[in-house]
Amino acid sequence: MTADGAYSEIADEQLDALETGPDVDLYNAVLDACELIFRLPERAQFLSTAITTTDGIRLRLPVAGHAPYKIFWSTEGPRIEAVFPHP
Repeated sequence: MTADGAYSEIADEQLDALETGPDVDLYNAVLDACELIFRLPERAQFLSTAITTTDGIRLRLPVAGHAPYKIFWSTEGPRIEAVFPHP
């Protein structure tokens, strides 16, 4: 269980769309990646790349087996900011 505010509103909407979408394996892989971020943030950070946004530094974690999907997250919390295909 994650704390309130662990997902941005955008990430919540994106996860809802993935949950009701046709690719159950993608949805499950995204949930596995989110769990890694929340349970082992240091390991997730090691596996991520960093990008600079107008909101600060965000980490970009690839979704295993589902390129080009990435999870964008911040270390504050940690918090999931967005989930979408990104090169």
